[in-house]
Amino acid sequence: MPGVRVVTDSATDLPAELVAEHDVIVVPLDVRVGDADPATTSALSGAAFWELAASTDALAQTSAPSPGAFAAAYAAAASSGADGVVCVTLSARLSATHQAAVAGASSAEIPVAVVDSTTVTMAEGFVVLEAAEAAARGGDLATVEAAARSCIPDVEVFGALGGLEALRRGGRIGSSQAFFGSLLAVKPIVEIRDGVVVGESRQRTRARSLGYLVDKAVAAGPLRRLAVAHGAAPDLDTFLEMLGAARPDDKIVVTYIGPVIGAHAGPGTIGLCMQRA
Repeated sequence: MPGVRVVTDSATDLPAELVAEHDVIVVPLDVRVGDADPATTSALSGAAFWELAASTDALAQTSAPSPGAFAAAYAAAASSGADGVVCVTLSARLSATHQAAVAGASSAEIPVAVVDSTTVTMAEGFVVLEAAEAAARGGDLATVEAAARSCIPDVEVFGALGGLEALRRGGRIGSSQAFFGSLLAVKPIVEIRDGVVVGESRQRTRARSLGYLVDKAVAAGPLRRLAVAHGAAPDLDTFLEMLGAARPDDKIVVTYIGPVIGAHAGPGTIGLCMQRA
C-alpha cells in the first residue's frame, strides 16, 4: 500500500525487532576496526561488535555513508510502493551523515524530507519511531515529517562513560575538552546538548554515576519512551534493577550501543535515553 517510508542510519541502535515491526530502512555507517573487513564490521550486531572490540587494542573508526547509499535506500522505498520518504539522521554536528542524506535526496524519484534528530543512539531512535508511527497511521509526507520534528525537543540522552580514551581519540568531545582533560579518577556523565557531546557532571564513583542517571530518569516526569543502550557494560543488570525500581510503570527498551556510537563511547558505557510525554 503506497505511503511514507522511514529511512534512518545505523547510529539509532534500534533493536532489529523494532526496525522490522516499523518497516524502517537502515543505512549503515562505515565502521572499521583494525584489519577487520569494513563491510563485515559495519553490519555487525551490537553484541558481535563488542566481542570484536574486546579482542583487539584497535579503536573503531567510523565514517558517514555515501550519498549513493542513501539514494539506494530512497530507491528501495520507491520500489516498495512508497510515495514519499522521511529520513531521520544522527546529529549533523557529529557526523556528515545528514549532509549525505540530503545529497542523496537530490536524485530520488519520490519526495524526501531529511530530519536532523540532533541526537544519537536510542534518542534518535525515538524520533524514528514517532515518524514510523505517523506513517503507519496513514500520514502524508508533511505529517510524518512534522511528527519527527515535533518530538525532538522531548528526547534526551545521558551517558555514564566506561572510559575516556575512545571519546578523546574519536574527537567527539568538542568544546568539553577542558572538562575531560581535567578528570582523573572522576566518572563523567555526558549528554547530547544542541547536537554535540558535552560534559554534564562529574561523579566520584561508578555507583554514583549510575545512581545519578536513575535520578535523571525520576526527575524527567512522565515519559513516552525509555531506553537503556549499553556497551557490554558488566553492571548493566544492576543499573536496570535500579531504574526499574525507580520507574516501575515504564517499559524499558534495552539495546546494545552499536558500532557507530560505540566507537566513540567505549566499552562499559551506559546510556539513558528518554522521551518526555
